[in-house]
Amino acid sequence: MTNSKAQPIKIAILAMGGEGGGVLADWIVDMGEANGYVAQTTSVPGVAQRTGATIYYVELYPAAQAEADGGTPVLALMPLPGDVDVVLASELMEAGRAVQRGLVTRQRTTLIASTHRVFSIAEKSAMGDGRVDSGQLLAHTANAAKRFIRFDMAQAAEASGSVISAVLFGALAGSGVLPFSRAQFEATIERGGVGVKPSLKAFGAAFERAQGGDDGEPVKESPIAAPAPQPRHPAVRALVERVQSSFPAEAQDLLLEGVRRLIDYQDPAYAGLYLDRMASIAALPAGDHRLLRETARHLALWMSYEDTARVAALKTRATRFERVRGEVRVQPGQVLAINEYMHPRLQEICETLPGGIGRWLMNSTLPKKIVERFTQHGRVIQTSSLRGYLMLRMVAACRRWRLSTIRYAEENRRIEEWLQRIASTAQRNPELAVELAQCQRLVKGYSDTHERGIRNYDTVMRAFERAGNALAPATLRELRDAALADEHGHKLQAALAQHALA
Repeated sequence: MTNSKAQPIKIAILAMGGEGGGVLADWIVDMGEANGYVAQTTSVPGVAQRTGATIYYVELYPAAQAEADGGTPVLALMPLPGDVDVVLASELMEAGRAVQRGLVTRQRTTLIASTHRVFSIAEKSAMGDGRVDSGQLLAHTANAAKRFIRFDMAQAAEASGSVISAVLFGALAGSGVLPFSRAQFEATIERGGVGVKPSLKAFGAAFERAQGGDDGEPVKESPIAAPAPQPRHPAVRALVERVQSSFPAEAQDLLLEGVRRLIDYQDPAYAGLYLDRMASIAALPAGDHRLLRETARHLALWMSYEDTARVAALKTRATRFERVRGEVRVQPGQVLAINEYMHPRLQEICETLPGGIGRWLMNSTLPKKIVERFTQHGRVIQTSSLRGYLMLRMVAACRRWRLSTIRYAEENRRIEEWLQRIASTAQRNPELAVELAQCQRLVKGYSDTHERGIRNYDTVMRAFERAGNALAPATLRELRDAALADEHGHKLQAALAQHALA
């Protein structure tokens, strides 16, 4: 092969499992080979990402130039930092990873990416809000590329009944960065012979979107005010009217959502208890409405704590089955099986039973051993089967005696103590009361997650009581953030020691 100044077209594709990254790479190779190019594709799968992220790398070299060079071109197997012409990313974080790896450069690279997010394991497992700021990620990515074409490609794929690879292929065609016509792109999809019609529909929509200049700043739409609820049930209507007449307008959206959540969780009477508690907070001299809003949000979350009845109810809802069917794109005639892994402990079983029975079982000898024997290992329950569905519906029905359970008594005691602390603190330091209301974030989940949260919450509350009036709002915020930073509590202990509160 002679020395030639001609360079191959270098394309990197970053996609997660099931998004058709391999199909997209194959389309590009097929299109190149059908139109006078030598093409090569390689892939490097990863297992440390959300669903296994893979980098597909494609190089295209003109066959005529290869003949003029006197031999077959030697094409690379992996993309090199600063040496990629086009990067296609199936999701915004994958675009960020491409920038982090140096594959995107301002002098050379056209970046085509979807702006939707699929949260990483680290983001999901964080005890607090572990989400990466999408706005900052978008701005950083846009600054790194020569040209950045982006829009919500997952939504576009959903609207066309196709997959995101077809949308990315259409955006690639619309960008005009490759030396191929729209007809040549579409002919490639037709040669594939699978899902041609929806793929062409998705391709066409993405092509027009890319041609329309969607590489600028995303359009900010004005929020549409939600219509006022018009419930037909008399008890529910009375609760809505109470919110609208007795509470400030600035907090009504959160209060109405809290009422809705607690009716769904238990019943209208329970939602009424929520408003009774919030009425005492509304009467506090807190200055602005931050304290009322924060308490409304976190009280609703705490009063709808996750127990086995709640988990079973959520897993057997018709809306959940519909959502899963939509996510996996179940076709007519196909059978969907949903398997749930459940591992209830003895304590959770006792907390689900009426208080007297739960305490008897917890303190018994032989019955306790029998239950523990059957709960040593987790069980897989197929909620899509009649047997599995009815089993979980029976557990969900246990909510009828929820207010008499051991768990409710314990949660209710902590809630009342928390509200009393907020009320007394608001009298002397409203900002500190707001931070105190947000400490409910530590109490979440069920099983081991709930135990860790309660342990951290109790630790922070002991520090709060120990410090008294001397505790600054920023210090309490720091302790709360430290408690959310790791599940073992090491950072919380370090923060306590730093402020002499250990």
